[in-house]
Amino acid sequence: MVRLRSAQWYEGQDRNAYIHRAWMRRGVPDDAFTGRPQIAIANTASDLTPCNAHLDEVAASVRNGVYEAGGIPLDLPVVSLGETNVRPTAMLWRNMAAMATEEMLRANPVDGVVLLGGCDKTIPSLLMAAASVDLPAVVVPGGPMLNGTFRGSPLGCGTGVWKLSEEVRAGTLSQEQFLRSESAMIRSRGHCNTMGTASTMALVAEALGTVVPGVAGTPAPDSRLLEAAHHTGRLAVDMVAVDRRPGTFLTKGSFHNAIVALAAIGGSTNAVVHLLAIAGRLGVDLTLDDFDRIGSRVPVLVDLQPAGRFLMEDLHRAGGLLAVLREVRDLLDPEALTVTGEPLVTYLDDASIWDTEVIRTRAEPLVAEGGIAVLRGNLAPDGAVVKPAAASPHLLRHRGRAVVFDSIEDFRARIDDPDLDVDADSVLVLRGCGPKGYPGMPEVSNMPLPRKLLEQGVRDMVRVCDGRMSGTAYGTVVLHVAPEAAAGGPLALVRTGDVISLDVGARRIEVDVPADELARRTPDQATVDGYAAPRRGWERLYVDHVMQADTGADLDFLTGSSGFEVGRESH
Repeated sequence: MVRLRSAQWYEGQDRNAYIHRAWMRRGVPDDAFTGRPQIAIANTASDLTPCNAHLDEVAASVRNGVYEAGGIPLDLPVVSLGETNVRPTAMLWRNMAAMATEEMLRANPVDGVVLLGGCDKTIPSLLMAAASVDLPAVVVPGGPMLNGTFRGSPLGCGTGVWKLSEEVRAGTLSQEQFLRSESAMIRSRGHCNTMGTASTMALVAEALGTVVPGVAGTPAPDSRLLEAAHHTGRLAVDMVAVDRRPGTFLTKGSFHNAIVALAAIGGSTNAVVHLLAIAGRLGVDLTLDDFDRIGSRVPVLVDLQPAGRFLMEDLHRAGGLLAVLREVRDLLDPEALTVTGEPLVTYLDDASIWDTEVIRTRAEPLVAEGGIAVLRGNLAPDGAVVKPAAASPHLLRHRGRAVVFDSIEDFRARIDDPDLDVDADSVLVLRGCGPKGYPGMPEVSNMPLPRKLLEQGVRDMVRVCDGRMSGTAYGTVVLHVAPEAAAGGPLALVRTGDVISLDVGARRIEVDVPADELARRTPDQATVDGYAAPRRGWERLYVDHVMQADTGADLDFLTGSSGFEVGRESH
């Protein structure tokens, strides 16, 4: 067994060891400080993060497992980011949450950590932290909420909001009915029940190897989640004993498997920036092009909203992620390991599909090639992404006249103007929404359509933006355009009336403006005025140091790992 890191605090008879032990006693036995692994439970529970509010109960089960296995469980509340509430966007603080968690794990006498997350940014930030501090770490996802229903049909959180709110704007749904759906949508604890970012990151974390295989996707109210949390607490103690740290088992092959899973489940585009950021903390050479090379031709097998019909509770009963991965086993890296020390593929032998409506077979996919497509061209020299499974097939190759908005405020002020010069073939362009420009790269890329077009029956248009979109959203949306407008990207130079050409098959996104003319253009003052200009605090630090979407939008000084060593004493 490896010498415990916590022994640096608790062993010995000097003044510092005395202080460390004495203040931590408070009822624990003497042997709590001699040879028993100290396991932090990094818990993102918060009443202001509604999707994670139940994680204290999950933490209690983890505690039982840790103690049963001979470890000492230690609650560690960490920064919690609720996607639905925080302004201007939760993504602004993902890197801060990762940095704070990393620093607290490094600073304290802990030997390993169980990471409890659920809402969109919590699992990514926890994994970024764990990768940088490189202590034995395992994730317990908080799980999706139960299915919602409204007017006799499945109602998916997030996706239902986008669809129903557009119906109200189109005049086909009353405001009263819209508000009545509110209590039907969120009917239990847990995160979004669609294949949004929360569900995506839980499943992708399992494919990456950081969750006990078979756990991700277990509904939050399901007692089997507490059972899994108990077992995970025991596993964390075992991981310390064999020194199984993220840096010892997360490889390029692990990310390969995560990308295959992302495509097969029809997952959120947000996973791209999160996986790139996690890889950057590990020093794994992952690029935007890897998502296209590995995942773009993978079939979508999960018929879940927003790309399909069902919800996460259905995926769990139909066989879960392992049943999905068994169908694409030949595309997986067979060497990539998991937190258990065993390769991911060894867990696929007993996986079965119990409902082929929810999980399609390889022979009858939902979408033949539905993975994330990476676009390049003079509008996105460093890349942009689109999710074909959520797009309208007839718009995947399209030419249209740009209608440009210089900020989200400009968009909201003009989109429903009956005199706006826009038609169904137009391309809506929104800029100033990237990491630097907003700041934080918000989920505004799935722009609501002009009211007058909704009233004509239009339900999708090509949209282009340097921001992100919710994983619960749908539509033909080109997003994560890099470089963003605020970083000098050509998106800042597009003018209303320019023709934009999209060809997803050819992986191109172009503005039909000669190169010399584009080079002569400068951004309009209205565009520049829309960029964020924070004077102090985290926003100032973020804007000064955030990198672009094509590398994961981490801060430039946070890439890489600092390890877990701390050289100096506190007294």
